[in-house]
Amino acid sequence: MKLFKRTILTSAALAAALWLEPVSAQELETGLSAQTSHEGVFDGVSVRYDALVETSLLPGADGEVAGRLVTTSYIAHNAGEASERPVLFLFNGGPGASTTPLHLSAFGPMRRFGKGETAYMQPNPDSLLDTADLVFIDPVGTGFSVPETEEDGAQFWSREGDALSVAAVIESWLERHGRTASPRYVLGQSYGTLRAAEIARLAPELNLDGVLLFALVPDRQDGDASYALSFPSMSAAAWYHDRIEREGRSATDVFNEAVDYAQATYLPALAEGDALAEADKSEIATALSGFMGLSAPYILEHDIRLSNRDFMFELLADEGLRTGQLDARATRRLDAPAQRPPYDDPGLSYHPGEPSEPEGEPAFSFDADAYPSIVEAYYDEVLGFDPERPYRALNLDVNSAWDHQGWQPAIPYLATAMENDPDLRLFWAAGIFDLSTPAYGGRYALDQAGIPADRLTAAYFPAGHSVFVGEENRALLGEAVRAFLSPQN
Repeated sequence: MKLFKRTILTSAALAAALWLEPVSAQELETGLSAQTSHEGVFDGVSVRYDALVETSLLPGADGEVAGRLVTTSYIAHNAGEASERPVLFLFNGGPGASTTPLHLSAFGPMRRFGKGETAYMQPNPDSLLDTADLVFIDPVGTGFSVPETEEDGAQFWSREGDALSVAAVIESWLERHGRTASPRYVLGQSYGTLRAAEIARLAPELNLDGVLLFALVPDRQDGDASYALSFPSMSAAAWYHDRIEREGRSATDVFNEAVDYAQATYLPALAEGDALAEADKSEIATALSGFMGLSAPYILEHDIRLSNRDFMFELLADEGLRTGQLDARATRRLDAPAQRPPYDDPGLSYHPGEPSEPEGEPAFSFDADAYPSIVEAYYDEVLGFDPERPYRALNLDVNSAWDHQGWQPAIPYLATAMENDPDLRLFWAAGIFDLSTPAYGGRYALDQAGIPADRLTAAYFPAGHSVFVGEENRALLGEAVRAFLSPQN
């Protein structure tokens, strides 16, 4: 079995892989499922489609069910030859994060607006259903997906165990729906980018046509390089908060100028370490001050090495504010009550410019007395699926239990996959205001790994961690993704 034999596994991942061996040549069994029919207009194209919610039963080493992984698929009717229509498999990150941002804020046929009891949904004209069938994947421990017992969770909550389980579900989905000849793509956001890289390494038999990476998690940069990789995004944030001279420049202009300075001056200076002359260090601190909006003495005090925390808590300190990390445009008062991370980050769920109240009659709203959230109401009332358990949008217990298996570099796996398959292509999108997975850090990782430039589509957005936030961003992103999924057009 190729998926198992090609991999040298740690003991933790070995347990996760054992259940995959007998599954590779057959479909996974399914549990509770539901199918409904709908229609909508996406990118100006009228589409009739089926929504299919399925529970894939993942066996453990003993052959018994160890996990239930729920996928939500949207499959267009009469969309031409199935062998020519792309299938896009999407998942988010965390670890422990469900796919709801990609599903209900970016590319699904319905979009969620508002929060809590006032949340509602409207049709999403930016959905990709005009171009591809969509399969949103909630890995075990997220969404409605659960381990069978608490002890069963460990086999899914490691880098390799997680990637293998998702790869098995993708393979089974293609078999079950007669789509083994269709072009297939995976899209991962945040930690999902590492999952995508692991899938490319561990499951080459999926024969992916392309991998899409949103908010790429760079390989860990030990030493000084990390300071330079975050620096351009800090500069864009300083521009946004009007802490540097704009001089007719856009945030993107400032970001690009900072990248140039990092490559030509800042990275080489950091590489000198203690050998860097004090006069040169002072000159760099002055230059960084002009880019970052922090005083040169403060930068020198930190030895020209500013962490995200240094920047976030200093830039607007004179106003009693900090910036966000997932989106540095967001702010929060420094004296605000303490919250558990990541909820203390004002960049979490930051949607500038998005409507927060219904305009006209909502297409779908819900009874807060009957459902804990609009997500559960949508699945039950619109998609006909009710597993009688809560939907976990973010499961911090999974995040705490995760085995990162040494944080080994993952981006080189994609380079190797592209070397082995000359037709495999890569799409990368980044927000310039994202300090958690900085855009320059992502590009640096791709370049260092040797990703072929002629098969890489790179797209920067004036956005934070979620590059699809904002009407203009979402429209431009959809246009770019459609072009990537339809390279013959």
